[in-house]
Amino acid sequence: MTGPLPRWEADTCAVCPAQMLGPGAFDVLARPGPQFPYRPELGWRADPGGVPVCVHPYRVGMPTGAYKSAGVPLPDLDGPAPAPTPEALELPERLEDLEGWLVAMLRSVPPERMFGAVARAEREAGERFASRDVVTAMRKVMSRELTRT
Repeated sequence: MTGPLPRWEADTCAVCPAQMLGPGAFDVLARPGPQFPYRPELGWRADPGGVPVCVHPYRVGMPTGAYKSAGVPLPDLDGPAPAPTPEALELPERLEDLEGWLVAMLRSVPPERMFGAVARAEREAGERFASRDVVTAMRKVMSRELTRT
C-alpha cells in the first residue's frame, strides 16, 4: 500500500504522517515528546533524523515499531488497535497533544462509563488549557469516538 488508509483521515491527528503517508512510511512511537516535535516544513512530527513519526499507536491502529527507520514488518492492519498506555492517560503539557489524550481517555473506559469519562476529561483539561480550546478538541474527538461504541 502506498498511501494512507482511508480511516486514518478521521482517526489520526492533523499533524500525523498517517494523514499523508501509507503504512511502513513512518515509525510509530509510544507517546509524544519534545524529541518528536511537529515539523512545519515536513507537515508532521519527525524524529531528530527527519523520519516521520506517529506518536499515538491507539489512533493509527498499529503497535509501536520502527517501520520506516528499521524496516520492521507491518502488523495486521485489520486487527484491533492497541489500547492506550498509562502514559497516554497523563494530561499533556502541549495543546497539540490534547486530542490524542482525549481519545486515550475515552478508549480506556467501557461504553457504560463514557459520560463520566467525558466529564472527568473536560474538568482535568480545563485546569491546564483554555475552555475554548478544550471544547474545540472535545467536539472533534467526540464526533468520531462516540460513533465507535
